[in-house]
Amino acid sequence: MTQLFPQDEPSQEARLTLEGVVERIVYSHPDTGWTVLRVSPAGSPAKLTVVGRLPGLQPGEAARFAGQWKLDRKYGRQFAAASYLALRPETRDGMRKYLGSGLVEGIGKVMAERLVDRFGLATLQVIEHEPERLTEVDGIGKVRAHRIQEAWRRQAGMQEAMVFFRTHGLSTRQGLKAVKLWGDDAAALVRQNPYRLATELFGVGFQRADAVATSLGLAADSPERIAAGLSYALGRGADEGHVYLPRERLVEGSATLLGAPAELVERVLDAESAAGRLTTLPLERGWAVLRPELDQAEAGIADSLRRLAAAKTAAPEVDLSRAIAWFEKRRRLKLAPAQIEAVERALAENLLVITGGPGTGKTTLIRAVVEILARKGQRLLLAAPTGRAANRLALAAGLAAKTIHRLLEYDPLARRFRRGRQRPLEADLVIVDEASMLDVTLASQLLDAVAGGTRLILVGDVDQLPSVGPGTVLADVIRSRRLPVVRLAEIFRQAGRSMIVVNAHRILQGRLPEIDSPAEADFHFIERSEPQAVLDTLKRVVTDRAPASFGLDPRRDIQVLAPMRRGLLGVENLNTELQALLNPTGRPLADAHRLRLGDRVMQLRNNYELDVFNGDVGRIERAEAEARRVSVAFEDRIVVYEAASLDELALAYACSVHKSQGSEYPCIVMPLHTQHYVMLQRKLRYTAITRGKRLVVLIGDRRALGGAVRNRSTEMRYTLLADRLAG
Repeated sequence: MTQLFPQDEPSQEARLTLEGVVERIVYSHPDTGWTVLRVSPAGSPAKLTVVGRLPGLQPGEAARFAGQWKLDRKYGRQFAAASYLALRPETRDGMRKYLGSGLVEGIGKVMAERLVDRFGLATLQVIEHEPERLTEVDGIGKVRAHRIQEAWRRQAGMQEAMVFFRTHGLSTRQGLKAVKLWGDDAAALVRQNPYRLATELFGVGFQRADAVATSLGLAADSPERIAAGLSYALGRGADEGHVYLPRERLVEGSATLLGAPAELVERVLDAESAAGRLTTLPLERGWAVLRPELDQAEAGIADSLRRLAAAKTAAPEVDLSRAIAWFEKRRRLKLAPAQIEAVERALAENLLVITGGPGTGKTTLIRAVVEILARKGQRLLLAAPTGRAANRLALAAGLAAKTIHRLLEYDPLARRFRRGRQRPLEADLVIVDEASMLDVTLASQLLDAVAGGTRLILVGDVDQLPSVGPGTVLADVIRSRRLPVVRLAEIFRQAGRSMIVVNAHRILQGRLPEIDSPAEADFHFIERSEPQAVLDTLKRVVTDRAPASFGLDPRRDIQVLAPMRRGLLGVENLNTELQALLNPTGRPLADAHRLRLGDRVMQLRNNYELDVFNGDVGRIERAEAEARRVSVAFEDRIVVYEAASLDELALAYACSVHKSQGSEYPCIVMPLHTQHYVMLQRKLRYTAITRGKRLVVLIGDRRALGGAVRNRSTEMRYTLLADRLAG
């Protein structure tokens, strides 16, 4: 039960020891482990401050600290600990505090009092080795006694694992996440395969995992290390949107990453392919290498689409002219010929793709199909990749819509979807909006759950940026020319009054947007040349000009979008600047670097256990210091984060254009400067502008705007779906 965390040792002549009981954790940095404690020293009623990298200690625990005294200008006299040894409590009062701190699940302050009153300083001995004796305490039966012993064992296992991870250079938060993911066997699993840290634990890169492997004695040229490097390189490729990597590129990149000869990498690659741990497929020139799960997902999409297209469906008999007249009268509008044709095909086709930009009538088309088929008694299911997109779809169609994960009934405990080929969705028609956001993994799961005989409509804007995850599903389906597609191009009169819509289409056509806008217009370009001037103007627009002129709440309604993360006008610096302006008095969270109570935050990865997904935006509503929990209010509910999961959140006053996909905001503000030259792309600018609902403000120089409009290039993704569909 003891644990030792070595730190940077002070000189021997300056080294002192201090023993005491931890009364309170004042601050603990999740990444560095830097901790500030209030400690009651043995034999003294005083409380002292102890600082250092001291992860794992809990209130009530006794510890022996080694270090030296120092005088801090701001905080006064402190004991700077270089190491510590956790001790078992040596007094009844210490034992009560220790057990009553919440350290062991099932033991609170009251039960700690009862246990110590009955067993005294032998309480821990009883819990460990004689748990049956716990039933001697009022309120503890056999079942609870067993639970207390199991909780104690888990805590002991966690502490041993934390010692292992800290010894090998991982942060406190990373260690806690590893224990949460792998349980008590976390350390043993990492000893067997240290590269699991890079492939399975969010926030740990290959270099850190490689350093752990080296410290555990794994040779630099071992096949295990080379295989791990190949897997990591493919994973990085998937993070960049690629389903596969060309063999030559994979070998070259892995050899550089590993510092290993290309010949050795090729030999291991061949062995991994022969063993089925990697998949190799022929290309017109060369070979594609991909992870088996992505190969199966992409092949599954092609198989499902062919299956659905060929299935017999019982489409309802609809008198189109009467149905259209009924809908037009009901909604007091007139459908255009292209929309009527699209409705006809949506009512007849097994499988249909509808694509078009803003203002081209996609929403009206969905509403028409839904209302006509609902009147015919058809069973309809509506879904979208994100919660915000699902909410918009529900409002547009007048029918409940779900996220795809909820539609497919994702089970976070089993880590699988309950809906699939064996238990398909029960519907006559499934409509999926924002289909450009579908990556190959989610698309495969969705299509697998659509039964033959159920019709499917995929709706999306193919000209937007592709999905955050690997693949370009919507674009590949359209490019294959094997499935029916409706393209909506006409901008309707009402939408044509919006300069946001007009300028989005101008950019898509390679034309400069109209920037001489009246004050009341919904699109504005503010010309500034110097980066600092762009930043200063952006801050004034967010905090003053846009709220005053358009009645916007700067903390709720305005989203700043930036093409890149680094630099003066990058996401990271913009968040720092805007946090200081919009949440200057928010209390810093002890377990989260940079985050404060009241901050606007974004989820950085899919967390199926918490049911929150990459790009979800919320606000930090509550922080419980003792329990080390943070509550975040998202659009439809409150989500509680444990300290170990807080690195999944980032400030969201500003975010990247990619992260904004599937969302709409009342107002978007975006800097434009030539320092973003790498990301001055037409599709990125088009996607950003179409996120704005009421107001779009671009701030920057005309050269950057012109460069973005002229640049049609986009980052190419390596995918095979179009070829698989084309046969």
